[in-house]
Amino acid sequence: MRPPPETADRYRYFVPITSRWMDNDVYGHINNVTYYSYFDSAANHYLIREGGLDIHHSPVIGLVVESKCNYHRPLAYPAELRAGVRVDLLGNRAVTYGIAIFSEGDAAAAASGHFVHVFVDRESRRAVTIPAAIRAALAKIAV
Repeated sequence: MRPPPETADRYRYFVPITSRWMDNDVYGHINNVTYYSYFDSAANHYLIREGGLDIHHSPVIGLVVESKCNYHRPLAYPAELRAGVRVDLLGNRAVTYGIAIFSEGDAAAAASGHFVHVFVDRESRRAVTIPAAIRAALAKIAV
């Protein structure tokens, strides 16, 4: 059974997303796989802007190990969207984000789900402790 749509008041950080012509599929709505791209962009936007992650040089990076999306209603290009981001679970080496996609000005999510990053050493790809600056940023949006 699918959960009801999330509401914007349950999220701590928002990232604007401009839909693109190529996001639509032949059925005239944003394709389901595109939402995972939105989730990835929103989580990484937060890490870069608020946690100081340097995606090109940081010795520690986050790798996606799990994601899920529940679709509540279709969206279509052209649409101005926003992704709501929060932290649902903050561990020593991993974080689970709650992420939802909203039409601009709409309080009910069109899609919502979760996205899990495990932090690893860039070279060895072995799990490591979340760096202090990133952990502090993640703690700010934890629920």
